[in-house]
Amino acid sequence: MVELYKNIRLKREQLGMSQDELAGMVGYTSRTSIAKIESGKVDLPQSKIEIFAQALHTTPAALLGWEQSIASPAEDILPYSIKKIPVLGDIACGEPIYADEDCEDYVIADANMDADFCLRAKGESMINARIMDGDIVFIRAQSRVENGDIAAVIVGDEATLKRVYYYPQQNRLMLNPENPAFTPQIYIGDELRYIKILGKAVAFQSSVR
Repeated sequence: MVELYKNIRLKREQLGMSQDELAGMVGYTSRTSIAKIESGKVDLPQSKIEIFAQALHTTPAALLGWEQSIASPAEDILPYSIKKIPVLGDIACGEPIYADEDCEDYVIADANMDADFCLRAKGESMINARIMDGDIVFIRAQSRVENGDIAAVIVGDEATLKRVYYYPQQNRLMLNPENPAFTPQIYIGDELRYIKILGKAVAFQSSVR
């Protein structure tokens, strides 16, 4: 993402645009927010990257460095490829909530991103893993994960995002939050019949805060 923030600053300067002008065009109240973004101190969600691209008369892929560099001629640039990853719905970072499997949106990512779908985090139980309410979490579909992996897990008809710990000798599964204000969810014996791992969390995309 460092390339993104460098390209925002470079393109703004090429257009002769001040930080105050850009702030007004993308919905911020002052140049301070733009200065923080250009220095890489905040993360931009996909929707905000698209707004910046429109304001700077370019494309999201160019800002992300996936197209021809803003600063360099095309012959010096290796081609980048991108893919659209579906956002399936919400996943709880707290008490489990229903997971809507209907695709509601897409996120543009590098073609090398090893993810099959995304879920939008809800709640605060994973904040110590830097996963905040509203973040987009990229999931690689798989039915098993290693102990300590963060995974999207179906519990009955509901879904949650937690660190997974499975102890086969005890026939015991623990879904552990990353916030001491929340308690682990523990399932034993026959309760495991209602548990299904959707996949491993491989990356996340944060909103500007």
